[in-house]
Amino acid sequence: MTAATLVRMDLASLHRELVDSPDLLIVQDLDGVCIPLVKDPLTRTLSPEYVQAAARLRGSFAVLTNGEHEGRRGVNRLVETALGDSAIARSQGLYLPGLAAGGVQFQDEFGHVTHPGVSESEISFLASVPERMKALMSSMLPALMPELNDEQLAVELELAVLDTQLSPTINLNHLFSRTPDDVAHQRRLQSMLESLMQQLMAMAVAEGLQDSFFLHVAPNLGRDSLGHERLKPAEQGNVGSTDIQFMLRGAIKEAGLLVLINRHIQARTGTAPLGEEFNVRTAPHDHASLLALCKQRIPVDQMPHLVGVGDTVTSTINPSGDGWLRGGSDRGFLTLLQELGCSFGRPNRVVLVDSSAGEVDRPSLADGSLAGISDPEDPLHFDVCIPGGPEAYVNWFSGLSKSRSELTA
Repeated sequence: MTAATLVRMDLASLHRELVDSPDLLIVQDLDGVCIPLVKDPLTRTLSPEYVQAAARLRGSFAVLTNGEHEGRRGVNRLVETALGDSAIARSQGLYLPGLAAGGVQFQDEFGHVTHPGVSESEISFLASVPERMKALMSSMLPALMPELNDEQLAVELELAVLDTQLSPTINLNHLFSRTPDDVAHQRRLQSMLESLMQQLMAMAVAEGLQDSFFLHVAPNLGRDSLGHERLKPAEQGNVGSTDIQFMLRGAIKEAGLLVLINRHIQARTGTAPLGEEFNVRTAPHDHASLLALCKQRIPVDQMPHLVGVGDTVTSTINPSGDGWLRGGSDRGFLTLLQELGCSFGRPNRVVLVDSSAGEVDRPSLADGSLAGISDPEDPLHFDVCIPGGPEAYVNWFSGLSKSRSELTA
């Protein structure tokens, strides 16, 4: 398989197609797309050029991320830093609009945040999760890394536990960097993480929240027969799964895509075809039902021209030899977006950004093979691949926003 069998366009062609599209909606992931991947998320940066470009595309652009808008780790802090003044973003409406935490945190461009469908008891439990993560990890990690003294252990816990409000996460990237070539050790760390997260799920069940949460593994190898995301084991040259997020059930990007489409149509027509209260927690969770809901409730002439942009898509041959294990946190929403194009007769486009040049090991687009990303039987097809990574994407995104704003000036 070569990239030529999957990639249909280049960035210049995509620019020409989108520059005067009358009803455009770009739905874009953040980390790895416009933000280079780093081992410590607190060191992430966002360019001022990108922030201004997103503002120029107002009404035609929304984010869809498993990260969060607010909090010290939130993307809003990156926006404020990029602009050099936290007051500017709020007064001028320069925050990134759309869905975060997989779809349970909505924000407009002025930074007004809501959490549709989330209960106070769920918020309360989530607030306790980061400390529970640290306690469990401090009891489990010393057996795997006895060389760490107390001070080093404390540092690793601070780096690993991401205390986000709605999707607390454990990130193994810094621990992996201590043993970069030891695949067996990296797999033991992944097993520890999986066990730790299952203990957290058991705690939630014990507190009456058995239907509230799920574990999002990034990157993953799709779902098993029970619907759980499969961990991607480390192998030479690819560390596989680096994070597990403790997330609210329903917070899946496929459902989030429908929420964004529904809001987009409501803003243009005054009517929300899926209902004004529609959110990811009331939406169907399986792919076929989401597609059927759109076909049933959204008039063909109201469906926007969609462009999906992501970086996390995986495909690995099944060890049993029976087909492929496909996953990645962007795969689901990109596939649904592609299928909506077919169903509604829209030239929807799927854009894949190469995030392998950051500090985190990822399969690369450099050799054109898409190994570890796609396969010859993959139903998801990329219209555009961007081997230049976030920098190349931001340059293109900025150019598109300027061209569209000039047409409407």
